[in-house]
Amino acid sequence: MSTSFWVNGEQRTLDVDPSKPLLWVLREQLALTGTKFGCGIAQCGACTVHIDGQAMRSCVTPISRVEGRQVTTIEGLRGDDGDLHPLQQAWIEHQVPQCGYCQSGQLMSASALLSNNPNPSDSDIDAAMSGNICRCGMYGRIREAIKSSSVASTSDEKLFYNVAEVDHV
Repeated sequence: MSTSFWVNGEQRTLDVDPSKPLLWVLREQLALTGTKFGCGIAQCGACTVHIDGQAMRSCVTPISRVEGRQVTTIEGLRGDDGDLHPLQQAWIEHQVPQCGYCQSGQLMSASALLSNNPNPSDSDIDAAMSGNICRCGMYGRIREAIKSSSVASTSDEKLFYNVAEVDHV
């Protein structure tokens, strides 16, 4: 079955099984390998992409659900001029990446947050990032990078991935 959709501004039409997860279409058919496989059950956030501007888990999204829609991957986060997205620059400035595996999903969730809420509170950041797991524990740096990319200034001191407080991670 043929599926047509937009990926990082380019229209693509592919003949793939309509139930195939978007993640594997991106990685295998389109060679966009920045989106990572983490868990396969939408619990870790490594596979996060934007679908029509919303952060979505591509590992559980069948390709049939993106028919006619706009998909943005980490490769599409850069501007047309090739410069880093301000959030990517903040990630570097705050030394967020450690192992780097979760970073594309973290960046995609954070950029969706800032697109919808350019001045997020710490609670807003916690809610938006709650589905993204960082095995290296860089949550404080992630929050600071998000805040420095916005005009956020409100702090309620809750760190969004305090494992002792979050029973669903």
